[in-house]
Amino acid sequence: MWLSRHSFVKLSGLLLATLVSWYLGYFLSALVPEEVLSASITNLQDIGKKPVVRAPDPKRQKCDHWSPCSPGSYAYRVLSGGGKEKLAKICFEDKLLMSEAKGNVGRGINIAIVNYKTGEVVATKFFDMWDGDHSAGMVAFIENAPQGSLLFMVTHDDGSTRLKNDAKKVVEKLGSKEIQNMKFRSSWAFVAAKGFKLPDNIQKEKINHSDKNNRYSGWPAEIQIEGCIPRNLI
Repeated sequence: MWLSRHSFVKLSGLLLATLVSWYLGYFLSALVPEEVLSASITNLQDIGKKPVVRAPDPKRQKCDHWSPCSPGSYAYRVLSGGGKEKLAKICFEDKLLMSEAKGNVGRGINIAIVNYKTGEVVATKFFDMWDGDHSAGMVAFIENAPQGSLLFMVTHDDGSTRLKNDAKKVVEKLGSKEIQNMKFRSSWAFVAAKGFKLPDNIQKEKINHSDKNNRYSGWPAEIQIEGCIPRNLI
């Protein structure tokens, strides 16, 4: 079918407009630098995008607490050992009193004594309850702690095999409810005060026994206690 004169004119105009547009685009692209074109395209793509607001990193708290203690409190965290390789840690006011890095922690029961008024460490020592007779030495260490002291105790590996009954009674007098329940390789953590009373609403003691569901084969999972001790108790 032959095209009408009117249709031929419309088709010719469309072809001419296409050629002119192509030529102008080619001409402009030759004049405008490629970097400017790329930047313009990128800006067009960014239109409508929502800005990404990044939340600030959480502030680290003393002894790695999730929330801070009040200015009128001491922060503490006591972590038992886990298996043979993960040794116990005692942290007080963001200072590691006992740890593998400090070289003063070991198998058995680890004890740190802190002056409650000043917050300064008085003494640290560990008592091997698997090899040798150190139960009497532990009793003397606790009894020699000055009045007005905080005592932090925690196990690594086994803390019960050579722990004698007189030592258990000394710890029980400080408020422990679990020392008599200690078994072979139990994970145990305890905080006590000598000469004053700690608040009832803070974590003071926790125990975890070895069983068939142990995390570390023959050893139970490590446990921890943490909290804030008010500075106005005495």
